[in-house]
Amino acid sequence: MSYMDVYNDWLVNPCFDEATKAELKAIENDPKEIEDRFYRELEFGTAGLRGVIGAGTNRMNIYIVSKATQGFANYILSQGPEQAAKGVAIAYDSRNMSPEFAEATALVLAGNGIKAYLFESLRPVPVLSFTVRHLGCTGGVVVTASHNPPQYNGYKVYWEDGAQVPYPRDEAIMAEVNKISDLASIKKMSKEEALEKGLLVMIGKEVDDAYDEAVLSQLVNPEVVKEMGKSLKVVYTPLHGSGNLPVRRILKKAGLENVLVVPEQELPDGNFPTVALPNPEDVNAFKLAMALSEKEGADYMCATDPDADRVGAVVKNSDGEYVVFTGNMMGTLICEYILSQKAAKGILPKNAAVVSTIVSSDLTKAICKEYGVAYFDVLTGFKYIGEKIKEFEADGSYSYQFGFEESYGCLTGSYARDKDAVDANLMIAEIASYYKKQGKTLYDALQALYAKYGYYKETVTSINLGGVEGAAQIKKVMADLRANAPTEVGGVKVCEARDYSADTIKNIATGEVTPTGLPKSNVLYYILEDGTWFCVRPSGTEPKIKVYFGANGATMDEASAKAQKASDGILAIVDEILK
Repeated sequence: MSYMDVYNDWLVNPCFDEATKAELKAIENDPKEIEDRFYRELEFGTAGLRGVIGAGTNRMNIYIVSKATQGFANYILSQGPEQAAKGVAIAYDSRNMSPEFAEATALVLAGNGIKAYLFESLRPVPVLSFTVRHLGCTGGVVVTASHNPPQYNGYKVYWEDGAQVPYPRDEAIMAEVNKISDLASIKKMSKEEALEKGLLVMIGKEVDDAYDEAVLSQLVNPEVVKEMGKSLKVVYTPLHGSGNLPVRRILKKAGLENVLVVPEQELPDGNFPTVALPNPEDVNAFKLAMALSEKEGADYMCATDPDADRVGAVVKNSDGEYVVFTGNMMGTLICEYILSQKAAKGILPKNAAVVSTIVSSDLTKAICKEYGVAYFDVLTGFKYIGEKIKEFEADGSYSYQFGFEESYGCLTGSYARDKDAVDANLMIAEIASYYKKQGKTLYDALQALYAKYGYYKETVTSINLGGVEGAAQIKKVMADLRANAPTEVGGVKVCEARDYSADTIKNIATGEVTPTGLPKSNVLYYILEDGTWFCVRPSGTEPKIKVYFGANGATMDEASAKAQKASDGILAIVDEILK
């Protein structure tokens, strides 16, 4: 059927409620809006299902969530009765419609005879990941759209190891979803019946307590946190999200007595009224935190996104100016701290390993080399880090110590399999305590890191290309770069080109081609003769192309200049393609 046929069916189909039909009737004279809502169905990307809330196949609504859940249920049932019997854990964040989508998910699972463990109130992504493992579930679902604008929501699917569903299982689940052509075929049970039959189980504090214990066990020097916790002053903002209670609770249990929460951003609110975007990457999200920090004389500030899987930090430099720590800065600082402290204590395993993504800082590799720790690259998306942890545990080859990605997410232990901002807040507090005891700040710690290993600069640029035309433009850019691989960017020769879709690494000078060794993905990666690298990939969750850059030098100015030159060069090439 054409998108207009689908639109018209939604207007008359008895499966849809009157509010949905009224919303669609209101756009009957807006063909572009109708096309955008119905030209496709939402697809799983690196973070699952995500879209604007509203009526339509290309929107997040009860019907699309129920259809996705029915497909997930069908997949679980196809895996055998033992898998189905273990049940599915469900969590949700503070976004609009999150509680409704979570309950709909639970009741569709119950309708299929699969027990649903539903949190009594909002919880962060990492708590869901932990819960899947803690309760021995076959899988999990968390309703969230991370740091997207307020009009978005999403649906992440997890498997029994607590990680987001990777390829090819994600495609197998989507295939089951796509088989569902009649929404009337979706099985659903009433909440009352599901509770009565034990197919809906509400969960809460008992899981929180177990999670807290697991996170607190990640401290390397807990005594330092307790000692300095009386004087260390932290300003924290959950940005109206799910991090408020768990972050404060874990810091208090660790011994921090001066955690100040930004009052205007403390309570959950899916409209995120105090920020343009609830994104800890954005310095503007810290405006209220900065005001509170100035008033109270805080040592540093932290912010978590709505689902509390990512953390951002801001500190003052030696001149009293605010410095926003990027995900790479924080990730490498935590990596250095964990490895150096464990090495000093003699508790760093001989088979220790660190995992990060191909678009994250190369500084991590230098740190791992310093301590004789194995380093592993994976594709973008924390589920690939989760896969590595699972692999290490299965064959006993390596002992996972730390993993992070440049987009402000990390995990210090294997208790969960997704990035954890609660854990990250605890580690930042430990590092701040360690350096405060020496009369130093987090900024001093970062400068010491650069003095030891050299200066590394990473940036990321997004090219927004929305709608039907944008989707075509994204395909055009990727296809053109593949067919006409750049040999020079910003006046610097390309020495290596990687195509992760074709699984090839090409040495430009010799023509030698070797495999990437990673799963196939629509990603292009280039290394220049001066050591600078850049990577081009479509976003898995938003209508944009993301271009990542990395460079290093003897000074930060030198590293920044190299990264900027590469950025200007490749963006000019993309502009030509889009003309």
